[in-house]
Amino acid sequence: MIRNILFKFFFFLGIILISIIFLPALIMPAKITLIGGKIMGYWTKFCLSIILSVKINILGKENIIFDEKFFIACSHQSMFETFFLQTIFDSPIFILKKELLKIPIFGLYLKKIGSISINRNKTVKENLGFFDKVLKIVNSSKRPLLIFPQGTRVLPEDRSKFKKGTARIYETLKIKCLPIAINSGYVWPKNNQLSNNKTITISILNPINPGLKKEEFLNLLENSIYSELNKIN
Repeated sequence: MIRNILFKFFFFLGIILISIIFLPALIMPAKITLIGGKIMGYWTKFCLSIILSVKINILGKENIIFDEKFFIACSHQSMFETFFLQTIFDSPIFILKKELLKIPIFGLYLKKIGSISINRNKTVKENLGFFDKVLKIVNSSKRPLLIFPQGTRVLPEDRSKFKKGTARIYETLKIKCLPIAINSGYVWPKNNQLSNNKTITISILNPINPGLKKEEFLNLLENSIYSELNKIN
C-alpha cells in the first residue's frame, strides 16, 4: 500500500514537472517536445524500478524495423506502454481518443507531437477522412505509427476481438505491421492497485507483411498477440 502511494505520488509529480519544464517547447519545433516524451518514458521505468522493484524485459529486439516504414500494433493493459514505448521506438505517432486532447497542458503536448485523434462515440460520417489523414501523416513522417487494436486498456485476461479499424489502417498504409505483446496489466492494471517485485515483459513479434486481406490480417495479428500474451503472462 505504501509503495503504491509513493509510486503514484512521485510518478505523477515527475510527469507534471517534465510537462512544466517543456512548456517553452510548445512554441518550438516538435522534435524538442518529443524529447520530453522520451524523458517521461525513462522516468516511468525509473519509478517502477526504484519504488516497486519492477523489472522490464524486452524480447525480440531483432524484429525492430529500421530501414523502412512500418506501424506498431500493441496490446494495451496500462499506462505503461504509452510512456515507455517512446524509449524503444523513434517517438511514435499515437492514435488516441479525442478526449485525451482535452487534458490541460498534456493535451497541448499531444497535439504538438502530431497525435491523431478519433472520436469513438461518433458515427462513421463524422469521422470521414480519418484514414486519409493517417496515410498523409505517416507518408510525411519518419516516425512509426502506434495503435492499440483493443481500443482501450483492458484487463490482462481480456481477449476481446480487435477493432476492425486496425485492419483498415493496415489496408490503407500498405506497410509492415509490427505486433507487440505487453503484460503490463499484472503490474499496473487499470483502476486497481499496482504490484511490486514483478516483471513487465515486452515481446516484439515478427512483422506482418502488407498485402493480406483485412480479415486475414486482423486474425493473424490478434492470434499472434494473444498467443504471446498467454506465454509471457
